Amino acid sequence: MKKEEVERLLKRSISFKDAADFHFSRGDYDLTVFSLEQSLQLFLKAKLIENGVDFPKIHSLRRLFLILGQVIDHSVEFSEFEKSRSLEFSSLEDAYITSRYFPREFTRDETERLMKFYLEVVEIVGRFLG
Repeated sequence: MKKEEVERLLKRSISFKDAADFHFSRGDYDLTVFSLEQSLQLFLKAKLIENGVDFPKIHSLRRLFLILGQVIDHSVEFSEFEKSRSLEFSSLEDAYITSRYFPREFTRDETERLMKFYLEVVEIVGRFLG
C-alpha cells in the first residue's frame, strides 16, 4: 500500500510540475507558482512516506522539508538550506494560501526564481536520498 501511495503522489507531483511548465509558457505566473507549490508538497510527502513516515496533515513546505531532513538524519543540511532560502519557501507557501483567498500576481522574474528553487529542493532531496 505504501509503495502505491508513493507512486500516486509522485505521479501527481509530476502532473503539477507539467501544469506549471504549461502555465509558465502562457504567462500565467500565479498558476505556475501555485502548481509548483502543489508539486513540491506532494513530492515531499511522497518522500516522507517512502522513508516510513506518515506525513503530518500540513501544507507547509518548510515544515515538510525540515521533517524529511530529520527523518533521513540530515537535519543540519536541510536546516541550513531552509534558512538560506526562507524567502523562496515563504513565497511558495503564500501561493498556496493566496490562490484560494487573495489573488496575488507573480512577475516573470519571481516565477523564474521559484522554478529554479523548486529544482534545487528536488536536487537536495535526491542528493541525500540517492
